[in-house]
Amino acid sequence: MELLQNNLIYLIPIIGIIALLIMASKSAWINKQDAGDENMQTLAGYIADGAMAFLKAEWKVLSYFVVIAAVLLAYSGTLIETSSWVIAVSFIIGAFTSALAGYIGMNIATKANVRTTQAARTSLSKALKVSFTAGSVMGIGVVGLAILGLGGLFIVFYQIYVINTGGEVNGLAMQKALEVLAGFSLGAESIALFARVGGGIYTKAADVGADLVGKVEAGIPEDDVRNPATIADNVGDNVGDVAGMGADLFGSFVATLLATMVLGREIQSIDNFGGIAPILLPMVIAGLGLIFSIISTFFVRIKQETDSVQNALNLGNWSSIILTAIASFFAVKWIMPENMVLRGYEFTSTDVFSAIIVGLIVGALMSIITEYYTSMGKRPVLSIIKQSSTGHATNIIGGLSVGMESTVLPILVLAGGIYGSYHFAGFYGVAIAAAGMMATTAMQLAIDAFGPVADNAGGIAEMSQLPDEVRNRTDNLDAVGNTTAATGKGFAIASAALTSLALFAAFVGLAGIDKIDIYNADVLAGLFVGAMIPFIFSALCISAVGRAAMEMVKEVRRQFREIPGIMEYKAKPEYDKCVAISTKASIREMMMPGAIALLVPIIVGFTFGPEVLGGLLAGVTVSGVLMGMFQSNAGGAWDNAKKSFEKGVEIDGAMHYKNSEPHKASVTGDTVGDPFKDTSGPSMNILIKLMSIVSLIIAPHINVGPNHEVKNIKQDTQKVIIIENSEPKIVRY
Repeated sequence: MELLQNNLIYLIPIIGIIALLIMASKSAWINKQDAGDENMQTLAGYIADGAMAFLKAEWKVLSYFVVIAAVLLAYSGTLIETSSWVIAVSFIIGAFTSALAGYIGMNIATKANVRTTQAARTSLSKALKVSFTAGSVMGIGVVGLAILGLGGLFIVFYQIYVINTGGEVNGLAMQKALEVLAGFSLGAESIALFARVGGGIYTKAADVGADLVGKVEAGIPEDDVRNPATIADNVGDNVGDVAGMGADLFGSFVATLLATMVLGREIQSIDNFGGIAPILLPMVIAGLGLIFSIISTFFVRIKQETDSVQNALNLGNWSSIILTAIASFFAVKWIMPENMVLRGYEFTSTDVFSAIIVGLIVGALMSIITEYYTSMGKRPVLSIIKQSSTGHATNIIGGLSVGMESTVLPILVLAGGIYGSYHFAGFYGVAIAAAGMMATTAMQLAIDAFGPVADNAGGIAEMSQLPDEVRNRTDNLDAVGNTTAATGKGFAIASAALTSLALFAAFVGLAGIDKIDIYNADVLAGLFVGAMIPFIFSALCISAVGRAAMEMVKEVRRQFREIPGIMEYKAKPEYDKCVAISTKASIREMMMPGAIALLVPIIVGFTFGPEVLGGLLAGVTVSGVLMGMFQSNAGGAWDNAKKSFEKGVEIDGAMHYKNSEPHKASVTGDTVGDPFKDTSGPSMNILIKLMSIVSLIIAPHINVGPNHEVKNIKQDTQKVIIIENSEPKIVRY
């Protein structure tokens, strides 16, 4: 036990390495599976080539951003005592690993899609095994990289800035180590935002174009090989829902652990780990969650064609949550001291464990609620189906109302989670609750990533004109995948809310302020401006999808008009033209939303000070969480309402199927919901976390607290003037 205590800090990155080895084993198994006939492999090759072309174009642009941002960070790191130019190196590593996380997921997804199609020719069980194994490759790989990167860098910075200098673990030395480590999180979240927004614009421009011209105007099935946009649509599933989601949750995972570590530094801890137990705990919980997520992947299986795929996924999910909860109790009791204090709030190790349980419960409830609002056969989706019978407008009204209603229960759960976790262990409780929720990210991401693989598999089956039984199996997986994608986004936005609150608390401490007082007019103004940011961010994303979709629609119409024989299967569409439109549009349009997230906190912080910036962050967080939930759930419900018509639905005693008038109305609703659920909605969680991390990094630069040496204070009836180093400075009117 003593050996483990002395080397626990090194065990964390080792768990990451083991996870990457398991990921490689699963990836090798995928590659050994049958990839089908030559035509299927050719179609899958188009998708893989298109996805890689997008990533190369995106990486080229982002490489310029990374270099410029790294130079600025390196310079800023030399200006204050609690940072270093090394923060630039940390930022570059974070950006690289975030991009690598997205690439790992996309690479395996583009190989597994055609293999899932081929497996579906045999059985639903085999198709689920192939698609879910591909998802688990992504989940395990992303979290393994995160733990390896964060744990490894922490060891290096802890050695350089604390051990080698003889600094205190609760003092400026550790603050410097964590400030430099924050660069890793900033790099991860920056790439995640661009990947999510760019991938979302790509996939929805192609999807909307393919739906409006193919299904509505030409009356051909989704993913029909005659549709020029169908390859771009399938490429989009990979670059948006796989690569984008991988980078997204990688960044979320890292930000959550970082926020907890920053708050843990402030705790005076008498423990067996040199006083850093509160800093180590979130990484240990993350490692345990990864281990039990890997174990739980083996529980996801079915035997019969009639078995529920959703139930199999739920079994894996609940297993990972329960096993992590049990292990967390022993980890907390072993690592943490019995009594702790953070900013005057006293709590015990049992309270810390209770906060972790609160986080796990919040994550589970968010998944359950989101599943209810987006699943086929449940009241919300059925209400949209019913309103489709009276036209396109009522379908839109129904979807909007479902999305708005779907925010009520999640917000109440989230509010209860914040209150409960704070009650147990103060702000450290809120942070460790978020870490507990994110502990099972590997399983959550595996469940989420399997959906796009199944969707692609169905597309290849349709384009290859395989028997109906094959498409029925892939449609079964795809329908469940739509729900799991929605629950994954709900999970991500809930974790973002808790993480942002923890980052917010850390920011307040580093900025040297005691509180954010909305009674002050300038702070209240910042609150309103912050609440506006998610709206303009969403507007930019959705309008970008609209513009790109218009180009796509025009191109698809042109090909139908100018290339004779497409509809008779006598001519091959020019798929590459549509792929190029989505690629160029997504790269062009992702820059402005990204600039908002990165620059607004810097401008507000240096212009108006930390308290106004705190008001801005509060507004962004509350507004962003609501917008994210509303858009993701509305889009998911619209999508499954449309898919319900493929099997037939009963409305007022009459059956309606594909190509009926209600189905056409549902296609319109799904088209509106596409940018909601796959572009702007899921980007909200990255937006609020990225702005919080930027604020955390600049906090020491705008600090107005006790780190400033106060020589004299003069006060009159109009203002307070601090005489700092003999130079007067007005800090508040």
